[in-house]
Amino acid sequence: MDAGVGELHPIILVPGLGCTDLEVRLTDAYHPSIPRCGAMKGKGWFGLWTNTSDLVAGDDVECFEEQARLVYDPAINDYRNLPGVETRVLNFGSASAFHDKNIHHRRGCFDNVREALERIGYRDGDTLFGAPYDFRYAPPLPGQPSQVYSLYFEQLMGLVETASEKSRHKKVIIFAHSYGGMVALEFIRSTPLAWRERYIKHLVMAAPVLPVGVVEQLITLVFQPSGLIYLPALVPSIRRWWRSTESSIVDLPSPNVFGHKPIVITRQRNYSAYDMEEFFVAIGFSDGIESFRRRAVPKMRYFEAPMVPMTCINGVGVRTPRQVVYWEGDYDVAPELVYGDGDGAINLISMLAFDREMRRQPGQKFKSIKVQNAEHCALILEEWALKRVIDEILEANRVS
Repeated sequence: MDAGVGELHPIILVPGLGCTDLEVRLTDAYHPSIPRCGAMKGKGWFGLWTNTSDLVAGDDVECFEEQARLVYDPAINDYRNLPGVETRVLNFGSASAFHDKNIHHRRGCFDNVREALERIGYRDGDTLFGAPYDFRYAPPLPGQPSQVYSLYFEQLMGLVETASEKSRHKKVIIFAHSYGGMVALEFIRSTPLAWRERYIKHLVMAAPVLPVGVVEQLITLVFQPSGLIYLPALVPSIRRWWRSTESSIVDLPSPNVFGHKPIVITRQRNYSAYDMEEFFVAIGFSDGIESFRRRAVPKMRYFEAPMVPMTCINGVGVRTPRQVVYWEGDYDVAPELVYGDGDGAINLISMLAFDREMRRQPGQKFKSIKVQNAEHCALILEEWALKRVIDEILEANRVS
């Protein structure tokens, strides 16, 4: 790590799923289904997704489910909050804006990355910035409506330009992890090409979750998002909340990648990536079919290169769910798993499909790195794997 401070290009961090802190405000238009959920009505902003440690143990889980829930509006093909519920992202712009809500990995939201970058000369607010987002929504394809991401992409463009100006108009590196990889990729693809060429130095993604899909996402859709917060057992209201979000359906296995091979196995029938709508019915989630068809499926087919230099770092050699067995058709219990290769969350087949699509497009500078035995979060948590990530960020600084 021998780059001098004068050589560093500014960096913007885009975190993984759930790292953002969200606040909520309840207006007169909010009509709670349970009277106590209206206790904060008219009293200003308060934490919605900030400290979730006591969420399940306390009495707030039903109120959380209602106030954090999204509603899909087919008339505009977009998601929104319930009437009377307003939400906002905290501390946009700061590299210290991220906090892990899972008690089993408290530093899973860029703490180690930020400290490693500071050791090589980066400074929060000067050359180091953060771009938290409302993780309940999925970034849209160009042309897809998204009121939330229209505002976020506008803010992020402004942050990129500000970061560049603070560093004597140097181009900006964007570093993203996990779900943040999809957010960063769609952001760049949404911007004018001339703007990208002027402002974006490099896109570095560690373990990006991309719309080619992963089997792990199917498991969380069936049960609940146990990776986001610590949930010792099934909490039906948390599952209802999760299924209301767009992010719950956006990374399901793509037919183009996973083909006709069974992904879900039961006594009565099997389900492949081509059978997701039928599987929605089987798990009692028919309400998700239209939004899945209109918003998620088009993403599975879109592989437009961002046309900025890009490095994609993935862990491999870790047991990763490839097939899911609910033999008795009971979707309220943990399934038996059949494993393949990947990083524990992202399937190797998905990584290779993305690599293939990026390499086949003329003019796209693309580098793919596979780190043996690195689990999904190891690339931003464990020193030996994080060193490889920091080395690639330094390389991105040097490459002309």
